Amino acid sequence: MKRTSTYFAKNGETPERWRVIDAQGQTLGRLARNIAIALQGKDKPVYTPHSLTGDFVVVTNAADMRVTGNKLDQKMYYRHSGYVGNLKTFRLREMLESKPDRVLELAVKGMLPKNHMGRQMLRRLKVYNGPDHPHQAQVAGHPVADGG
Repeated sequence: MKRTSTYFAKNGETPERWRVIDAQGQTLGRLARNIAIALQGKDKPVYTPHSLTGDFVVVTNAADMRVTGNKLDQKMYYRHSGYVGNLKTFRLREMLESKPDRVLELAVKGMLPKNHMGRQMLRRLKVYNGPDHPHQAQVAGHPVADGG
């Protein structure tokens, strides 16, 4: 009796596509979830946990995301320099005004694996506040545009 083995994709074996996602009017958490799945490649049949099978993701209009409930005033972001008493806190409202792209990156980062692969996946995420992005050449070679 012949035993069939499970297929594991190797690095560089699966084609890397570029996805463009428009964040205008989309909810932060749901958008971050969809991006994290695309970066990991979990929506592909060749998903392999130990190799990069995900796609590159370009997000436009990050400044036009929306959040629900009282998160604008209640959700806090923390940054610490390592020195005693140097903990900085920021509300979501302040972060969306100053760095809306960073808000989405942090949300996606929390949904990715906390290891070397997760950091490699996060490097494949490109977030822009406006509708324009400098990746037209890459996207033109792989015409896959997602709405979310």
